[in-house]
Amino acid sequence: MKGSVLPTTVFSSALGALALAGAIALALGSAGCTSRAAENAGMPPPAQVSAAQVLVRDVRPWDDYTGRIAAVDSVELRPRVSGYVERVAFREGQEVNKGDLLFVIDKRPYEAALAQAQAQLERARSDAQLARAQDARAQALIEAKAISREDFESRHAANASGNANVRAAEAAVEAARLNLQFTEIRAPIAGHAGRALVTAGNLAQADATLLTTVVSVDPVHVYFEADEQSFLRYQRDERSRGNDGYPVRVGLAGEQGYPHEGRVDFVDNTVDAGTGTIRARAVLANPDRLLTPGLFARVQLQGGAPFQATLVDDKAILTDQDRKYVYVVDGKHTAQRRDVRTGGISDGLRIVSEGLKPGDRVIVDGVQKVFFPGMPVKDALVAMPGAAAPAPEQAVAAR
Repeated sequence: MKGSVLPTTVFSSALGALALAGAIALALGSAGCTSRAAENAGMPPPAQVSAAQVLVRDVRPWDDYTGRIAAVDSVELRPRVSGYVERVAFREGQEVNKGDLLFVIDKRPYEAALAQAQAQLERARSDAQLARAQDARAQALIEAKAISREDFESRHAANASGNANVRAAEAAVEAARLNLQFTEIRAPIAGHAGRALVTAGNLAQADATLLTTVVSVDPVHVYFEADEQSFLRYQRDERSRGNDGYPVRVGLAGEQGYPHEGRVDFVDNTVDAGTGTIRARAVLANPDRLLTPGLFARVQLQGGAPFQATLVDDKAILTDQDRKYVYVVDGKHTAQRRDVRTGGISDGLRIVSEGLKPGDRVIVDGVQKVFFPGMPVKDALVAMPGAAAPAPEQAVAAR
């Protein structure tokens, strides 16, 4: 009996050890599975995003400025003679042609002055005719020695004085006739007439009273100021390609894009030392009369030769302090951060000068769902938003 007890005890102990080891292994396995499950449970599901391939095409640089529309010709209309305004002969705000009648000043005093000057001219001519006749008789008498030299010279001087009096009277008549013409104030240029600042019955003083203003409407000027660096760049470019006037595009405050085109026709001769800018002027056609003097204008000036650029939707570009970056979808469908250097806008798309290459897919929609680089995404390939139809030498706002 003693010999059979020992093996049974050993066997029982071995079974217990095996059971314990199995329990420990099971517990460890369960803990590992639980840990991995918890780790996977902490990962967010792939974000639903839209990605678009970057565009690469030729663009032409344009620099952005702000300016003001100005009239090519602007006249402050003042009378050349004094008098009471008899009639306002135009409708305020209307477009007038050169020579159109605008104001009439009472003509009666100037008609009387002209009549008086004409009467004086007739008297001067009569006196001159008598002096010529007396001078001719004196010439015959002096040859016959029937008149003294003194009388002869007196009659000859009277003849010359009479001729001078005629010329003076003729000038007085012409001056009176001009003053009478000046009682009709006409438009010196074609353009828009302003408000009538003096109405009928009021006294207008010569060369002093402002009657109205007239501004030309087609073409118009737009004035803007460029910084020193841009001005120097334009100078270098001008030497290389010749001066044929830089193209400009202009858009008003309520317009989309830059529908009005023109060319630079003047650049000032000095740089403002206080602001570091130089004033330039462009001339634009204005057949539809939309460009009213004084309006704010968005100006784009062509800044150089065309070049090939990488373009993305501006909404895809994020900012981290002083850095700009985008999220690019890689081959494993994860979002990877790319720091980029950006340029101007070309037809609604942002130029990226560094950080992207052709074929890259940039997240353009749903980028706010990407919380960290390397996050898995479920991307749908779309066209680059805001891309206009490709055209040769697409324009770009380079500033």
